[in-house]
Amino acid sequence: MFRLGPRQRGVALILVLWVIALMSVLLGSFALIARTENLESRHLFDTTTARFAAEAGLERAVYELRNPDQLTRWVGDGRPYEFAFDTAQVRVEITDESGKIDINSADATLLQALFVSIGANTDQAAALSDAIQDWRDADDVPLPHGAESAEYKAAGLSYVPRNAPFQTVSEVQQVFGMNYELYSRIEPAITIYSGGGAPNPAYAPLEVLLALPGMTPELAQQLIQARQQIQPGQGAAAALTMPDGTPIVANGGGNTYTVKSRATLANGASTVLDASIRLGGLGAAGRPYTVLRWRDDETSR
Repeated sequence: MFRLGPRQRGVALILVLWVIALMSVLLGSFALIARTENLESRHLFDTTTARFAAEAGLERAVYELRNPDQLTRWVGDGRPYEFAFDTAQVRVEITDESGKIDINSADATLLQALFVSIGANTDQAAALSDAIQDWRDADDVPLPHGAESAEYKAAGLSYVPRNAPFQTVSEVQQVFGMNYELYSRIEPAITIYSGGGAPNPAYAPLEVLLALPGMTPELAQQLIQARQQIQPGQGAAAALTMPDGTPIVANGGGNTYTVKSRATLANGASTVLDASIRLGGLGAAGRPYTVLRWRDDETSR
C-alpha cells in the first residue's frame, strides 16, 4: 500500500482545508444571492401592490367627486379621506385647483405676496413677480424688476422667456431668479389650470392662504380646521370669513383637481401618487377624467 510521507500529508491537509474554505464561500455566496433575490422580489411585490392601491385611491376620488349626492360627495378642500383596499390602507386628499394661484393669470400683488409668504424679502419678491409676468407676456420689454431675453442671455442661460402662458407648473423653475428651493416651497400653491385671477379660499391649501391679505399662520390653520369640519350640503361655509370680513363661499369650484393618494401596506411599505386631473364626460374614449400631471413616489418602510 502506498503511503504519503509527513510532508505530503501536510500538503494534502492544506489542500483539503482550502477546498472546504472555497466551498464555504461558494455556499455563503449562493445563500446571499438567494436571500437578496428573495428580498428584491418581496420589495417589488410590495411596491407594486402599494402602487396599484394608490391608483385605486385616485379612481375612488374620481368616483366620489362625480357623486350626484351632494351630501356624500367628497370635497376638494384638502380634507383626508381614508379607506381600506385589499391589504392596504389608502389616504386620499383632494384639492380643487380653483383654490390655488394661477401663475398665468395672477396679478403682481398676489405673486409678490406669495413669495413674501415663503420668506423672500420685498425686493426678491418683486423681482420674481416681474420675471414671471415677463415670461408669460407677449412682448420682450422687461418690467422694472423683471427679465426678458437680454437678461437671460447676459446670465449665460441657454433659453429665453416663452413670451406665452406657462404650459406646465414646473416650467416656472426656468424663470429668472428662481431656484429649486423657492420652487419647492411655492409648488403646492400654484397652478395653470384654474384660469382665475384670485384663488377661492374655500379650497385653498395652507400655502395659498398665507399669501392672502391679513392672514397669519394661526388664522390659516384655524380656517382650514373649521372649513374641513363642515360636511357637504350643510351650507355653513358662509359663516366662515376672511380677515377682512369677506365671506368664504364654497360653491363654484372648478372641475380640475389635484389628488394625492397614499397607500400603506401592513408591513409599512407605501407609495404616494400625486396627480392633477380634469373631470369630464365619458366621451368616445370612455374615460371620466383626463390626467394633466402625474407623479408617483415610492416610500421606504
